[in-house]
Amino acid sequence: MKSNNNRSMVVERYTITDRIAHTVHAISMIVLIITGLKIYAGWDFMSFHTARALHMIAVPFLLAVNWILIPYNIFSEGHGFMGKISHFTDHYVFGPKDATRLSGIIKNFFRKGKYPAFSIFDEETGHYKTKLHPVMKILIVLEGTAIFLIAVSGIVLYKLDWSLFGLPIASWITSIAGIFSPAFGMSPVGFLRVIHLLMTYWFVFELVLHVGILEFDPHVWKYYKAIFWTGKEDLSDTHYSEVVEKYSKFDAKEHKHQKH
Repeated sequence: MKSNNNRSMVVERYTITDRIAHTVHAISMIVLIITGLKIYAGWDFMSFHTARALHMIAVPFLLAVNWILIPYNIFSEGHGFMGKISHFTDHYVFGPKDATRLSGIIKNFFRKGKYPAFSIFDEETGHYKTKLHPVMKILIVLEGTAIFLIAVSGIVLYKLDWSLFGLPIASWITSIAGIFSPAFGMSPVGFLRVIHLLMTYWFVFELVLHVGILEFDPHVWKYYKAIFWTGKEDLSDTHYSEVVEKYSKFDAKEHKHQKH
């Protein structure tokens, strides 16, 4: 696909910081899953101390990416406060348009209609209107919640009396867990251990869903190349992508005339 003035439609989909964030996030998550399951299940491919060391090295990378770099990337887009809010809601919040796309995706699964575009570029503004699969917008919220829960529970599992600037953070977490743990017949620490393990299983499930199902499609592999290497998307490949083309003054008048 070409734009109206025949310019190439290769555009920047991900900035360098977007690519760094996604790469570090992916590596950290894989290391944490493998070493975490080694610590829990006692697999023999590495020692407990090596697994624990790698686990603790990966933790700050995951948290720094998700709680510092990714929010920075998100809110560095858009002009002005409302522009940034609009960018955030359009790109990362599941809304009515995403529900419509998801409905179209489900219909396509049953061979009723075309798979809808979820990567939509506005040629007039030079920015994406949205670029995430609608299911990914749901997963983002669930993943953020899971990262918070696994980080909080991990503090207690790392050190029962861990504190920060003299604040007894681990004791506070244990006290809060103690409110809910009796309902499950568990101790506070046991309850937090189960939460930690369940969130690990969630990340395994999400990895399978994200990579093995949503993107197990040759037409989507271009996004792997973009997010890990080039940062670019060629919108001439119209599988799952769409360009909202801008009108010249003549086109706009002609378009308005046709509508009337």
